[in-house]
Parts: sequence; structure tokens; C-alpha cells
Amino acid sequence: MKLSIIIPAYNEARTIHLILNKVVAIELVDNIEKEVIIVNDCSNDETARVVHEYIKDKSFIKFVEHKVNKGKGAAIHTGIKEASGDFVIVQDADLEYDPKEINKLLKPILDGFADVVYGSRFMGGDAHRILFFWHSIGNNILTFASNMFTNLNLTDMETCYKLFRADIIKGIVLKENRFGFEPEVTAKISRIKNIRIYEVGISYYGRTYEEGKKINWKDGVRAIYCILKYGLFKM
Repeated sequence: MKLSIIIPAYNEARTIHLILNKVVAIELVDNIEKEVIIVNDCSNDETARVVHEYIKDKSFIKFVEHKVNKGKGAAIHTGIKEASGDFVIVQDADLEYDPKEINKLLKPILDGFADVVYGSRFMGGDAHRILFFWHSIGNNILTFASNMFTNLNLTDMETCYKLFRADIIKGIVLKENRFGFEPEVTAKISRIKNIRIYEVGISYYGRTYEEGKKINWKDGVRAIYCILKYGLFKM
């Protein structure tokens, strides 16, 4: 079996080699192979050069570039199309999520219980960096609103760590090009008959805006719009 790890990247030249070191180093359970797909969303820094130098002797890492900047969601769409694994997960190019914990998300699927697994930053006893009060309130509101429409009881709808069986995620038509990916994909998987969705607790090493965090209040407004749009209408 193979896991496709999609890494959307935009202006991550300073740190992308660090996350790639971690992804390369992990040993997946049950001897699962790794396929890494880096999607450079038309970065205007040295991301492309850094990645090309890093991957020249690593055949399991694939590099794809957008000619114009389309957004994180669009980069994920590209990665899903390129993925050849049995399972698919998104890994941010920053250092907020620890790739060693991917095995936690794989376990419920490999044990035959789950089709989709979310890594929740708000459950479990792992390390969590203390940062922004209003961000945590915003995440809670978005998750609560999403749950109202999907009838799920997720604790962290906005998490980056979502692991899918490949046949499921490839069978969904996704439209959102920016951070609306999270509520859209959640709404659409919730409608799949007999879908089995699990959550596991993960650690979270959040970063500040000075350290490169990109999401802002406008993305929160878009997320609310997407929750209403995909919650009310089957699109």
C-alpha cells in the first residue's frame, strides 16, 4: 500500500527543507510506501529552487508547479489529481504539524474502522503551542457551524490533517481554491452514504504571522460562506 502526502507550498523557501526532512524520515506503519507531492503555488521567493535541490536524488518526491497563484485549495486539488497512493493526506509546508503523527491517522483506516480520519488539535494530551485567543474562538465557531449542517460531531473541522482513502477523495468534485477547501470537503464527505469518519488527537506547533502564518479574518469569512453554501446546497 502507498500513502500520498500532498504538500501545498507558497513562499516557504525558508522552512520547506525542514518539513521535508521530517516527511522523509518517517517510517509508516505496516511498511506503507510514501509518495510526496509538492505543489508550488507560483511562489515568488526561492521555494522552487530549494525544492529542486532537495529532491534531485529522491524519486518518491514529485514536484508540480502552478503558473499563476491559485490558492491553497487549488494546490490540494492538483495534488489529489497527481496522487497514485491508496490513501491521501495533506501536509502543510510550515512546521505546525508533525509528520510523525501521520501514523496515528492511518491506524483507524488500517484497522478497518475508518474511511476518513481528521487529526484534531483540540483533543488528546499532546503538545499545543499557546497563541491566539480569537483564532481558537473562530475555529470553534466554524467547527460548530459546520457540524450543524453536516450532523457530525467533529472537534476540529479546520485541521490541515485530513487523511482519506484515495478512492473517496478522488470521487469528490472540489471547487474551492483557497481556505474554503476545509468546510467544502467536510460537507461533501458527510453526504457519502455509510461514510466512516474518525478523529484522533494530534499536537500543534502553531506559528505567528511574523513566522509566516498566512490565514486571516477574510479566510474566516469565506469559510462561513462555504459552510452555508455547501451545507444548504448539494453542489
